[in-house]
Amino acid sequence: MPEGHEGWDEYAPFYDWENARTLGRRDVPFWRNLAVHAGGPVLELGCGTGRIALPLGRAGVHVVGVDRSDAMLTRARARVKRGSMAGRIDLIRGDIRHLPFAAGGRRPSGSKGLRRRKPFRFPLVMAPYGVLQSLLRERDLKATLEAVHDVLEPGGTFGLELVADLPSWEEYRKRISLTGWRHRAGGAHVTLVETVRQDRTRHLTIFDQEFTERVGRRRQVRRFSLMFRTLSVPQMARRLEKAGFEVRALLGDYHGAAWDARAEVWVILATRPA
Repeated sequence: MPEGHEGWDEYAPFYDWENARTLGRRDVPFWRNLAVHAGGPVLELGCGTGRIALPLGRAGVHVVGVDRSDAMLTRARARVKRGSMAGRIDLIRGDIRHLPFAAGGRRPSGSKGLRRRKPFRFPLVMAPYGVLQSLLRERDLKATLEAVHDVLEPGGTFGLELVADLPSWEEYRKRISLTGWRHRAGGAHVTLVETVRQDRTRHLTIFDQEFTERVGRRRQVRRFSLMFRTLSVPQMARRLEKAGFEVRALLGDYHGAAWDARAEVWVILATRPA
């Protein structure tokens, strides 16, 4: 069984380019609203290049972002520096299965702006856009939910999003999914050729990515795969309850509509009982 973090370092140069053409910023107001009303520092799991963290920081929220990919965090740190957000956004390279916040009340490495508490806890923990589905083994998901439960304040909110309808995602081979310029004038022209496979036995959806960059006559091809676990909303809700959370809402859009299996957005809001 491969690890779910594989491929994300290679994906880092293309992550913002692709997401700007697919998800865009549709989910940002939802997470920003939760964060602004949380009443304290917010923990984001899988913060990547800062797509969510930066808008939250601009709204005055103190964000602690954790990600395993150094390549992703390099881009996030550059954006934090450009935006003068060093006092509002702390970025930590770490494993979401073993969050570095609770042990002995120690201050997390790289988080100078956090006040010391024993243990350190957050009123809001976020896992946007399928982050938990990169945990390919049941034991990894279990460890992460336990870690989140430990660092979430009693009465605090754990918000997570699943990639909608991933269990029945259409398989296809060598399809040109996206094409366009990655930078403004003088930048690279990028084409994404994608293959999607379903491994029903291991409950995985696999995205084989082939990014071709062209700058003048130069051409570079990068190939890697991203894997996601195919969990439905009811399946994830049961795991949250087993980990000690109370499921508060199942949402089918970013405006609060109720979830059903045909919804384009799959969001779960849970709390740690007070």
